[in-house]
Amino acid sequence: MNLFYTALYYFQKRGFEVCRRIAERLGIRTRVVRTSFIYLTFVTLGFGFALYLFLAFWLRIKDLVYTKRTSVFDL
Repeated sequence: MNLFYTALYYFQKRGFEVCRRIAERLGIRTRVVRTSFIYLTFVTLGFGFALYLFLAFWLRIKDLVYTKRTSVFDL
């Protein structure tokens, strides 16, 4: 049971970053984005989860490619 809670804590800590970033980008509450993904997953039988994983992958690649530098000396 401890392994279950460890995995749950990991996904809660790291997984909601996608929802938070999408919510900030759209200017809406994070809770609305999370519940939308949950409803979309149940209605479309897994498409919402696949979309969530795709967006997580896309944001990760974007973070690796694009880094904000504050000055010329940060190179």
